[in-house]
Amino acid sequence: MRIGVIQASSQKDKNDVLYRCTCQTVKKNGREDTVINFGRFPDEKISFSYVETALSISLLLSSGAVDFIVTGCSSGQGMMLACNSLPGVLCGFVQTPQDAYLFGRINGGNAVSLPLGLNYGWLGEINLQCTLDKLFEGAFGCGYPPEEAERKRRDTEALKRIGAITKRTLTETWNRYDPALVRKALCWEKVRNHVLQSGTQEDVLSIIRNHEIKPDGIL
Repeated sequence: MRIGVIQASSQKDKNDVLYRCTCQTVKKNGREDTVINFGRFPDEKISFSYVETALSISLLLSSGAVDFIVTGCSSGQGMMLACNSLPGVLCGFVQTPQDAYLFGRINGGNAVSLPLGLNYGWLGEINLQCTLDKLFEGAFGCGYPPEEAERKRRDTEALKRIGAITKRTLTETWNRYDPALVRKALCWEKVRNHVLQSGTQEDVLSIIRNHEIKPDGIL
């Protein structure tokens, strides 16, 4: 699995701990996942809101450039809502190890949003580490509890089928977004380059190729 770490600028000081905890989880659980850190980084001057970050997340997932996203904002709620408003993303809001474990086993989504400011506290890194450990413990979408696993899996698949009907694809919606929002998303250089290098969905890749990127990052 290719796991992307990415968060809004409001919590860019938490980027390093978010990335380190995700890498530690992968190592601890004996997984062979690749973790890619997209930022925002503390030294980056351009700010991205949770809405702008969510569109970049949609690009990463819809293009097939990554398989899963670990993200967050100050409360975690805004990022979750923004992600679930966009194509190709099924994002859970996880505050605790219990939340994370149940989301991974029952809902089988492709993104989680964490509260990186609200109630973070002096034990924040420990809770973050434990939450990520439980998220990636076991198979996604396997169902829980075991005696209800089959029903839970059916419900999850039903939800995904509904989403496939009610949510349009990124290529269908792209030209209807605010042009300023589109320009901002495509100016996230590390996201744009990774989508072009590792994306597998040609219709999404063409979105980026059809926009000229000038040296100063303005479209």
